[in-house]
Order: sequence, then C-alpha cells, then structure tokens
Amino acid sequence: MVTEVFTRKYCDPHALREEKVEATDVIQFAWEGTVREVDACDECRKEHETRYEPLVDYSRPVKKRRATTKKADTADAKAASDSGDAEGSDES
Repeated sequence: MVTEVFTRKYCDPHALREEKVEATDVIQFAWEGTVREVDACDECRKEHETRYEPLVDYSRPVKKRRATTKKADTADAKAASDSGDAEGSDES
C-alpha cells in the first residue's frame, strides 16, 4: 500500500493571528546581519513589498581603475627632458 503525504505551508503572519491561510510565496528579509525567510500568502507578500524595499543586490563587481601613473610618468619624463635640455644648453 502506498501512502502519499501532502504537506501544506501556511502563511506565518496569518498563523500569528491563528488563521490558516495557505502560503504561496516566501518573503526574504534581513535580521541581525542574516537573511531570513518567512512563508507568506499573496496578500501578505504585497503588503510587505509596499511597506519595505525588496532585498535586491544592486552591487557591481569593482572594476580596475586605469593607471594614472602613465600620465604622471610622461609628465615627469617631459620635465626631466626639459631640464636636461636646459642643462645641456647652459654647458655650451
């Protein structure tokens, strides 16, 4: 004999009010530095989204900046060549 077990998830906010409403979504939120999940129905999910901003990672990988030393090196080299030319003309 085969027995099937059906498990239902109930909406946690409604469960606090001792109501049994089937959960269809999961709400994610941050609590004390960790991401937590709560089972919720559509109504509670919509209410949560209007009240709080959704947890979305807007961060981007940091790109390497262009080396600004090239400009500094060329400016130093130019200054050195200018001073070298000035020294050479003084000797003549």
